Amino acid sequence: MTALHIRPETPADISAIAQVHRAAFGPEERIPELVDALRTLDAPLPTQSFVACHGDQVVGHVMLSHGWLDAPKRMIDILVFAPLGVAPEAQGQGVGTALIAHSITAARKTPAPILILEGNPAYYGPRGFEGAEALGIRRPSLRIPEPALQVVRLGGYTPEMTGSLVYREPWWALDCVGLR
Repeated sequence: MTALHIRPETPADISAIAQVHRAAFGPEERIPELVDALRTLDAPLPTQSFVACHGDQVVGHVMLSHGWLDAPKRMIDILVFAPLGVAPEAQGQGVGTALIAHSITAARKTPAPILILEGNPAYYGPRGFEGAEALGIRRPSLRIPEPALQVVRLGGYTPEMTGSLVYREPWWALDCVGLR
């Protein structure tokens, strides 16, 4: 198998990215539509989209997009890590781990103070995420189990950054809030 390479997505990757998410999440989920909507967000923190490739084949994808932390004194611009999808045939080979590491490095280069996600703590914890609840950050929906909301503290983070995650409109419009 060829070495894994991670790079920003290109327009030529759009179809392959949709296929990865359909295979990873199932055809009934609206994740490809969410990805399309997040690509075009007009936001203070631009969306970043990365693909993992074996040779020319896209086997994984992740996005970092704008969200807010509804903090006591003001809304704070943050980054949301999601969706992360890996083609079933490439799962268990370190593709997700590599995309996570790449994304954390990319997030550290932005002014965002936190990178946040909803996911399995047993998977994301060893890869750099910690529970959001312990930091005073609350989930935006009861469909997200409290332990699933996790963060990476970035350069601009301060302990006063508490409050609720606020997703951008596409998350709600496409009913993509809550663990899949």
